[in-house]
Amino acid sequence: MRATYGPAYASYFVGFSVFFPMKRISFLLLTAAFALSAMTAAAQVPTATPDDSLRTFEVRLPVTVTNKKELVAGLSRGDFAVFEDGVQQEVTFFTSDATNPPVYVGVLMDTSPSTAGKLQFSREAAKNFIFTVTRLRKDKAAFMTFDHQVSLQQDFTDKLDLLDRAVDKVKKTGSQTALYDAVWQFADEKLRGVPGRRVIVIITDGDDTFSRAELQDAIDIAQRTETTVFAISTKAGFLGSVPGVEAGTVKDKGDKDLVRLAEATGGEAFFSGDMTQLERSFTRISKELQGQYIITYRPANQNYDGRARKIEVRLTNRDLEKKFKLRTKESYRAIRDSLR
Repeated sequence: MRATYGPAYASYFVGFSVFFPMKRISFLLLTAAFALSAMTAAAQVPTATPDDSLRTFEVRLPVTVTNKKELVAGLSRGDFAVFEDGVQQEVTFFTSDATNPPVYVGVLMDTSPSTAGKLQFSREAAKNFIFTVTRLRKDKAAFMTFDHQVSLQQDFTDKLDLLDRAVDKVKKTGSQTALYDAVWQFADEKLRGVPGRRVIVIITDGDDTFSRAELQDAIDIAQRTETTVFAISTKAGFLGSVPGVEAGTVKDKGDKDLVRLAEATGGEAFFSGDMTQLERSFTRISKELQGQYIITYRPANQNYDGRARKIEVRLTNRDLEKKFKLRTKESYRAIRDSLR
């Protein structure tokens, strides 16, 4: 409702004009106008955002507990202690298999020249893994290929038919192997902002030959985006000899690099020679993702100093610690990032 001014207000302003000299009135009006302008400008200035230096950061760890080769369920928050550079840390959040967030998994398939003779083998491996690991209406998968180029074939979806079609469309191979570039690009562009657990599964038969990124770069981006990497080597496919279905048996530098990439991020590397053995690996990874514990802690050292910090997770029960084996990512670098 618009304000109106009656005779009393008019008399007030007439009296005001008579009592004060004109110069005085002009000065007062100028002062009032200046004050009003200042208040208007102040109202238009955006409010200050909190200083990033005052924000705290946290580290999220996927933790796998096994008794020999069987996953161990039923542990609680109090059963774990987290140490960073030897100092025990404050655990701020904990989930188990019953309450874990959904999995966002990227399947990265090697389409370099060496895969030409077993492309169908790799396609079946990719499709079978996606089917095995994706829980209906909960998890999502994406599919990417890498050779001399890195190509996203299907973005995250829970529709298996779309994923199958994307895999089946892969008919040609490229000229090189840009494995580390693929890990970097997928982690940085696709996993950084997803609301669940972040996983990359690499299906490859060879060493990196073309990436601008190096092994440590791939490890670094995976750790910074809290991504767990599993690697499945098909190098022995169709050769009749298998260097080892389970992790731990490796033959050359490429195998060792896959193991390093996986273990540094809390994952595992598998070396398989045929579809039956691949399916064992798929089942193992799927069960692990469903049975992981997720532990989040707030580092006591909140400085972004760029240093690599060593992580260790222990069981608080000494008897259980002797009996069970824990696996998680082993370190991270304290640098500012834009994770959401």
